[in-house]
Amino acid sequence: MTARAVSVAFQTDQPLSAYGPLAAAVEGHGFDGLSVYNDLLYQPAWPALFEMARHTRRIRLGPAAVNPFTCHPITIAGNLALLDEASGGRAYLGLARGAWLDFLGLAPGRPVTALREAFECVRHLLARAKTPYLGRVFRLGGGDSLRWAVPRADVPFMLGAWGSRTIRACVGLVDEVKVGGTVNPAVVPRVRAGLVSAAADAGRSAEDVGIVVGAVTVVDRDGGAARSLARRRVALYLPIIARLDPTLGVEPSLLARIVSAAAAYDFDAAGRLVPDEVLGRLAFAGTPAEVAAQATRLFEAGVRRVEFGTPHGVSEAEGIRLLGEGVLPLLRRV
Repeated sequence: MTARAVSVAFQTDQPLSAYGPLAAAVEGHGFDGLSVYNDLLYQPAWPALFEMARHTRRIRLGPAAVNPFTCHPITIAGNLALLDEASGGRAYLGLARGAWLDFLGLAPGRPVTALREAFECVRHLLARAKTPYLGRVFRLGGGDSLRWAVPRADVPFMLGAWGSRTIRACVGLVDEVKVGGTVNPAVVPRVRAGLVSAAADAGRSAEDVGIVVGAVTVVDRDGGAARSLARRRVALYLPIIARLDPTLGVEPSLLARIVSAAAAYDFDAAGRLVPDEVLGRLAFAGTPAEVAAQATRLFEAGVRRVEFGTPHGVSEAEGIRLLGEGVLPLLRRV
């Protein structure tokens, strides 16, 4: 991937037949990668990714991100190995704790340990190692391995995390750390400082681990229309990000009203409450030039990859076209 990489992420809320053409369009515009969310209550990421692999030849692709609490590492490893084969060695794996697990009545114990061990367990399986893996959360009895020819063991790993403890636990295993749900440059130095310290303690250079930032994206020639749609989309995530980003600057009583509306699934009402300055820290939203300026500020803050997330535009096809023809060329000139 390039020194300043740009990728596109998709939600799994479309007919299966839609993902191949969308991926082909992303690759055709010259983006560096594509990701598929694996959010709770949406389609699993893997079928969409296999469709995308069939319709592309160059671009890197993977789930961003799977969690090891609703999907065991052996299932993750199997799907990842098949995606890597289907794509000719272009797959990557994103793992994260995941959100909304309370919907399933899940309160994962030892989540930091579980994430680290999930990465280790997947790598162990991809290497077809027959030795036991004896973690505190995940275990493999040994004596056997995946029973087919896995293309490669060194598939790139990405951690989705904000917290320094999780980054410190996993930094020795991953190629990237993604901070999701934000476009706030003020977040980057904090994450970078924790990453530098953790990498040094793990015997790695911090330059070996790139920071990725991705969020809701709406680009349109009508910047006001783009921001209006983006407000409704970020309302789903704002209560989560507000707990993670102390620089977000949402007044507590206003946040309580937004949380109340979002909890009632009234995202239109919640979105109307999101101030302009807060929206500008949560989403890529506006005209192509405005979105390119937001991404540029993130690169200048030290981000290695920017990822433009769903819904991309007022209409998705037009959003992808504007990102490819209006935003990406501005970023490539830097």
